[in-house]
Amino acid sequence: MTHTRPTLVVVGHGMVGHRFVQAAVERGLTETHGVVVLGEEPRAAYDRVALTSFFAADSADELSLLPEGEYADPRVRLVLDAAVTAIDRTERVVTYVSPAPRASAEPLANPGAVHEIGYDVLVLATGAAPFVPPVPGRELDNVFVYRTIEDLEAIREASTTATAGAVIGGGLLGLEAANALHQLGVRTHVVEMAPRLMAVQVDDAGGATLRRHVEQLGLSIHTGVMTELIEGDADGVVSGLKFADAEEPLPVEIVVFSAGIRPRDALARECDLEVAERGGILVDEQCRTSDDRVFAIGECAAPGGRMYGLVAPGYAMAEVVVDALLEGPGTFTGADMSTKLKLLGVDVASFGDAFATAEGSLELVYSDAVAGVYKKLVISEDGTRLLGGILVGDASAYGVLRPLVASGIALPDNPESLILPVSSGAAPLGMPDEAQVCSCNDVTKGQIKHAVGEEGCETVADVKRCTRAGSTCGSCVGLVKSIIEEHFESVGKVVDRGLCEHFRLSRQELFDIVAVHGYKRFDDIVEAHGTGRGCDVCKPAIASILASQFNGHVLDRGTRQLQDTNDAYLANIQRNGTYSVVPRIPGGEITPDKLIVIGEVARDFNLYTKITGGQRIDLFGARMEELPAIWRRLVDAGFESGHAYGKSLRTVKSCVGSTWCRFGVQDSVGLAIALELRYRGLRSPHKLKGGVSGCARECAEARSKDFGVIATEKGWNLYVGGNGGAVPAHARLLAGDLDTETLVSYLDRFLMYYIRTADRLQRTAGWIDSLDGGLDRVREVVVDDALGLGAELEAEMERHVGSYFDEWKATLEDPEKLGRFVSFVNAPDTPDPAISFTEERGQIRPADPDAPVVLAATIPVGAPVDAAVLG
Repeated sequence: MTHTRPTLVVVGHGMVGHRFVQAAVERGLTETHGVVVLGEEPRAAYDRVALTSFFAADSADELSLLPEGEYADPRVRLVLDAAVTAIDRTERVVTYVSPAPRASAEPLANPGAVHEIGYDVLVLATGAAPFVPPVPGRELDNVFVYRTIEDLEAIREASTTATAGAVIGGGLLGLEAANALHQLGVRTHVVEMAPRLMAVQVDDAGGATLRRHVEQLGLSIHTGVMTELIEGDADGVVSGLKFADAEEPLPVEIVVFSAGIRPRDALARECDLEVAERGGILVDEQCRTSDDRVFAIGECAAPGGRMYGLVAPGYAMAEVVVDALLEGPGTFTGADMSTKLKLLGVDVASFGDAFATAEGSLELVYSDAVAGVYKKLVISEDGTRLLGGILVGDASAYGVLRPLVASGIALPDNPESLILPVSSGAAPLGMPDEAQVCSCNDVTKGQIKHAVGEEGCETVADVKRCTRAGSTCGSCVGLVKSIIEEHFESVGKVVDRGLCEHFRLSRQELFDIVAVHGYKRFDDIVEAHGTGRGCDVCKPAIASILASQFNGHVLDRGTRQLQDTNDAYLANIQRNGTYSVVPRIPGGEITPDKLIVIGEVARDFNLYTKITGGQRIDLFGARMEELPAIWRRLVDAGFESGHAYGKSLRTVKSCVGSTWCRFGVQDSVGLAIALELRYRGLRSPHKLKGGVSGCARECAEARSKDFGVIATEKGWNLYVGGNGGAVPAHARLLAGDLDTETLVSYLDRFLMYYIRTADRLQRTAGWIDSLDGGLDRVREVVVDDALGLGAELEAEMERHVGSYFDEWKATLEDPEKLGRFVSFVNAPDTPDPAISFTEERGQIRPADPDAPVVLAATIPVGAPVDAAVLG
């Protein structure tokens, strides 16, 4: 007798539908059920949370959650480009239309026809649709929503002929859409009816901080306004946006609606399933609808009448339904709505009772308007429990703070320490095993420890595969890595120092692999020694390794997409969206003619000028499209890039030494110039600074530098491992009374040893401390040549010196590279109108009248707290 396996049909193949299928396969549901998945889009599920990264990706496949286009389990059949049109609950039949099956979809015999498929169990994962308010003109060309890859492709096409666009909606999705327009070079306006951005997640003060960050990037923000009309031209294309109570329309050629979402519950309504009053398919705690054979998960579902617009609750619902079909006890009783995102480069997090709605709750606030940081904690009336919080500008504490809300850990006596900067006395707080680490996938610290201790996981990637922690939004990855390292250290096991989830190798190991194999492309390295497509950790790190070894141009094909923002434009981006230009002035020595040229350039381009702490002249306020013209003037006068934008040598500062000073015993200026010219352009794990003082009076402050040289009667003393910054360190003596030739050889060895072995973004001070033996080990390798590497390290430095070229000059000579330096691709000579200046002390500065210039801090807690610690 033949038994037919029951059929489970899933309608919808977004992130939640895909998660349901994953769980069904992993937990054995496909052993008893055949699964058919009907996806309406022409492509398999993709990461909608990371949708904006589509513009930086080589192809849409980089966002795919199912790159193969089908599931490995043959009992799962995926049909794409399949629009479900009806559900017959009596006959248990789903009707769908397949307009054009693609290569990645299950082949169908009759494309474009109507198909029917019977089901025993039906799971609705139809998601949500963008809400488009009934604004007159919404039917015009160049009016879009922001939901699918097809939407983004259409926006990108429109951006090629548009100079300005508006996003209607200033919430999470609205700012993501604004970021997309901004990346496309379109002058971007954000229009929000509420009085602040991200009104659901942050309070007024947090919204004000976020607004300053966004405006500094060149976007225009319009809050507290209502869109009355979208105007069009004679061809039916958007030409303007009319606000209520405004006389003149806002001139834009693109409008993107991102004003919220609505559950896609039309299929449920048409087959008479119960729906919530405000939309969404009503489901019980097992996500079962009013029909016992039909379940609903994700944004289309309304457990208890509430729709959840985040992916994490949808994932939880998917697990609950699989559990129900396996006759398990799982229930969905609500979800953590905490969020942590990086919007337009700004960290924003909201968790727990962020608006202090609990009776008697108190607020503790730290605000640094200068740094653009706002942090608020909501604590219980007795000051013992954390209830919620908001973080803007610096969300590094989110991974520790959010779990405290659910765990109920008692707060320290001074709860302000949780949000103060580390230098002001902040201290990390331990977490219990039951604390939730990953809210997207409901993973606790205990589960991560179990995966590491009992299931053999050794890396973040292993833990992701085993528990899914960190696999969705990624905000908890840092905390996951810390938990892994903490566990290994507690049992005396060597801690994995893999660069990131894509490489189990450390930066040092990758450096050696590149040297041995001669790789010159990131794709070759990740294919041979890593996994996935890379991230913002490994890409810049490998770009630095390639630059250190081969000294190619950072804007060459194959490497330019790996660079950080500053390297990508060979200049430092400033808070108002302009750039600073810093020509190299070796040793601080400059001729009158060159000084005149700098003055003329600053005058002609209306740039703010300042002498830096490293004896250079910084020119601020250059627009992107002005950079090549500025470089041309400077290069023609004999200047070159000062690499102020790169993780490389910045300056070698000097005093006037024996040339002028009556105390000087050596020519500090000559040595500083020689060292700066020798090491210019040297890419390294972090920026490098040097200094040379002509006597023990130390006027060049050489001992605050990564390498410092101080003259003696017998020669030079060499100090290493100093730096300023957040954790200042004094350089320590490596060797004394050296002749110049020996000094240079030791410096060559020291710098190349550091570049070979340091971790990413590790300053020389931290690197030396991390070595087994510390400075003594450095001395053994550099001075005593204990490893026999001295000649090899010196030869590597000679290769760098011999291959040096000026990146500014090389860019000016390459039309392809020059093509990057435009604000608008269709109007390359048009400056960005969002950038404006005012005058102060006879020079320009960014026009930012709303930004306070003092540190503000309030701690309105019940018990007296010494607020002076915040001053």
